[in-house]
Amino acid sequence: MPIDTGTARVERDPDHPDRVTLHVNGVPSSALDLADPGFLSFEYMQQMAAVLAGLPAGPLRVLHLGAAGCALARYVEHERPDSRQLGVDVDARLLELVRGWFALPRAPRLRLRADDAGHALASLAPGSFDVVVRDVFAGDRTPDHLADAGFAAAAHRVLRPGGVLLANCADRPPLHLARREVGHLAAAFGPDAMEDGRLGVLAEHAILKGRRYGNVVLVAVRSVPDGETTDGEDGDGTGGAPPTPLDLDDAALARRLRSLPVPARLLVGDELARFAGA
Repeated sequence: MPIDTGTARVERDPDHPDRVTLHVNGVPSSALDLADPGFLSFEYMQQMAAVLAGLPAGPLRVLHLGAAGCALARYVEHERPDSRQLGVDVDARLLELVRGWFALPRAPRLRLRADDAGHALASLAPGSFDVVVRDVFAGDRTPDHLADAGFAAAAHRVLRPGGVLLANCADRPPLHLARREVGHLAAAFGPDAMEDGRLGVLAEHAILKGRRYGNVVLVAVRSVPDGETTDGEDGDGTGGAPPTPLDLDDAALARRLRSLPVPARLLVGDELARFAGA
């Protein structure tokens, strides 16, 4: 089907008729099971879900930058009913199509906005979201304006204290893009973010070792300083309590990552400092 940025194609899995992959301009962008909203096929989304599982039970407010087929949004709705989510994608026609194709949750549970991710992020109120997910690509990499110091600062601003940023960074050896983003996130989320276990890099072992191209998930947690307010608004005039700060240097999270179909590893603290280098 023609869309604003090119073409979209839905391909069924011949072995699982309910499972489909959405291709945007020839690139696999979302994989869904139409009968199971809790299904996640892409390994980096399974890794993100493992991080989200460490947050306290209950609904979340989640911002998805790069919505595509909204696979992760469907997962959040399935796992945490009554969550309030906003999906942003630059392609308005694509959002119209996926809303009809995939029976997505309706507003206000999932609102969809056609906009540039950076512009949308700048328009949102401070402390609006418990989770921000960045999954935006132009070709095989994240646009520069969504992977720089300005983006890191803007994501920090819209997160509530204790909120979590999950950023998908596709990179190839020697992982210069991921290393550079760690620096931007460390600057935005505070000089103690690495030391306090609030900053991490997550991927399967071969990718972290720089042996092949793949997806690296960057994780950053906003601190909760003494005396800082935890109230926020998400644009529809409602607020709520943020999640308890997540310690990425956590044995339970490490076990969840090791138990994935493709085991993954999270670098934190000194290991992350060595990965980031200068």
